[in-house]
Amino acid sequence: MPSTTQTIDIQVDSRKVLDERLDAAVKCLQEAAMLAGTHGIIVTRHRPGSYTATLSDQVPFGMTREIIL
Repeated sequence: MPSTTQTIDIQVDSRKVLDERLDAAVKCLQEAAMLAGTHGIIVTRHRPGSYTATLSDQVPFGMTREIIL
């Protein structure tokens, strides 16, 4: 199980809103990641309209990975 320090939940019902919220979440997590310089970001799609964006030490700093469940 990845170790995480911050997670942002995203719930949407339109593609436009999804893109805006994912971009905002990744930007927020990038700023947090810069402080430690040790975590990357995982964006997970749980089902249509339900996502989480998470800082993870399982992803190299500076990288973003996407998971679809």
